[in-house]
Amino acid sequence: MSLLQIAEPNQSAKPHAHRYALGIDLGTTRSLVAVVRSGEPQVIGDKVSECQTGKTENGKTGVDCQKLLPSVVYFGKNEQGEDETLVGSHAEAMADKFPQFTVRSVKRFMGRSRQDIKFNHPYQLVGDDNVMPSIATPQGAKNPVEISAIILKHLYDRAKLALPENSIVGAVITVPAYFDEAQRQATKDAANLIGLNVIRLLNEPTADAMAYGLNRHSDQEYHLIYDLGGGTFDVSLLKLNQGVYEVMATGGNSALGGDDIDRLIANYLIKQTGIDPKNVDNQQKQQLNLQARQYKQKLTDNDSVTVDININGVNYQGELNNQIIADVIKPVTDRTLSVCEQVLRDANLTKADLHEVVLVGGSTRMPVIQQLVAKTFDKNPLCRINPDEVVALGASKYADQLISESQNQILLLDVTPLSLGLETMGGLTEVIIPRNTPIPVKRKQVFTTYQDYQNAMIIHVVQGERDTVADNRSLGQFKLTDIPAMKAGLARIEVTFAIDANGQLTVTAQELTTQKHSEIQVKPSYGLSDAEQEKLLQAGFDNAQLDKDNRSLIEAEVEAKRELLAIESALVEFGQLLSKTEQEQLTNAMQNVQQAIEIHDKTTLDKAVADLKVYSDEFASVIMNQAVSQTMTGTTTEQWQS
Repeated sequence: MSLLQIAEPNQSAKPHAHRYALGIDLGTTRSLVAVVRSGEPQVIGDKVSECQTGKTENGKTGVDCQKLLPSVVYFGKNEQGEDETLVGSHAEAMADKFPQFTVRSVKRFMGRSRQDIKFNHPYQLVGDDNVMPSIATPQGAKNPVEISAIILKHLYDRAKLALPENSIVGAVITVPAYFDEAQRQATKDAANLIGLNVIRLLNEPTADAMAYGLNRHSDQEYHLIYDLGGGTFDVSLLKLNQGVYEVMATGGNSALGGDDIDRLIANYLIKQTGIDPKNVDNQQKQQLNLQARQYKQKLTDNDSVTVDININGVNYQGELNNQIIADVIKPVTDRTLSVCEQVLRDANLTKADLHEVVLVGGSTRMPVIQQLVAKTFDKNPLCRINPDEVVALGASKYADQLISESQNQILLLDVTPLSLGLETMGGLTEVIIPRNTPIPVKRKQVFTTYQDYQNAMIIHVVQGERDTVADNRSLGQFKLTDIPAMKAGLARIEVTFAIDANGQLTVTAQELTTQKHSEIQVKPSYGLSDAEQEKLLQAGFDNAQLDKDNRSLIEAEVEAKRELLAIESALVEFGQLLSKTEQEQLTNAMQNVQQAIEIHDKTTLDKAVADLKVYSDEFASVIMNQAVSQTMTGTTTEQWQS
């Protein structure tokens, strides 16, 4: 039997052509790119042949060909006054001389406003307080998205040199699980700047679990992923069952990591000289941070190291050991364990329920971290894969599955880290999607108008765990217009919150009788700072009873105001049915309610509303009697019975 060719000559698809999807770990201190080739995930950049020839996009030297690319970009001028942009280790080498123009840990600035940035840094920030700032450099102001794009481009170019031409279809980029909508959007914007298609954003702890191939064929297990990197800390509690990865709860701090450990060690060394850290300039602190990092790394394989530093002309020689380090970095480790405990509570689990604790991130190489985690969870943590590479490897495995037609694909169920809702009357927050809800998700709720003949409504979207809008974070707002003119409470406005697989939120409002609708894709110009994230969550627990009482009072006040509006409307139309005395009694009762609303006392308000109800019920009876009388007037017995 012969084969029949049905494609034009030279037009058929090449059977050997491959499509590749990258896994990119855009890290705070180190970044790398991986891909699945011949069925195995591998990091790109370990061979010189896979690296660039030594020129940056502006023709200057500065390409790093190692697996791990330092997430550092230097913006300067050469001797001829031309722009010189260096990336990776070449940029890192400029940090001592030009710390203010050598940008490291840019991930900490992503999606944040200027007023959110409370951590120490040597940069001059440019921009308003309520927008994501830029960093002043000799080449002009550079914003965090632009700087991240330069790092991403370097990784993308690496991959393009290593893989067949035009074979890359996109990338899965990892982000901390606790990145909010603004920080995730900033990451996608950075990729879009260089023309890199983002197939999906993947939470780093989930990528870790995928790299280890946990629970592909076994029964239900719970795994806690402890991810302490250079600048961020993440914890995820995963339920794994037959290849289904369900995130039960997440927690973390997007500004806590190895950089903070370095600063604590550097401050400890400064204090050993008798000098106040406040009297040490930024350039010296930057150098000390680098020295502290070197001492920290040496302690990974040694019990102690000799310290030799010079600060403000004062020499200090001494010794550091892991016991000293454990005490010095306790503020960081205590915060990480506190987050772990909260994540377990959120998932309604205990330490005994955990099957494995997985350590990820370069900072988990520290013996004191490994010992602390082992002691806390009473089990040896899993850390057999290189902690610097595990995130990228897991992302590449997931990326490969997303573009393949494999029948054995992983089902991934992520969650939203904070509750999402909207503002209702009285400044209350109505939660539409509670935190730790699996995504993608879509939720709907119907609302109504507050005033008669109201023809527009402001939809104010907020994020947080408190009952009042003032205590939560505003994400954006939009206006729904052309609502049909009708009495208060009759209109029906359906509000839909939808979060896609990347964590992108879209809010839609629609008036159900006219189908008039409006929507917003929530892309706030800045995100939640680490302190605000912790504050929103913790405040929700600490103020639960206070919020409950406050909400009850506000709801009562809102209902009382609606009652007053309804009575006022009825008086305009039917006031003549009451005697002068009855009108005065009703008006006085209404004034008492208004006064009770103004003093914000629930007991007083309840009594005033109860007193008003006596007169308002009588007024309603009078209106009803007149309506019945008018209906029955002129009707014979025969007509009534027919």
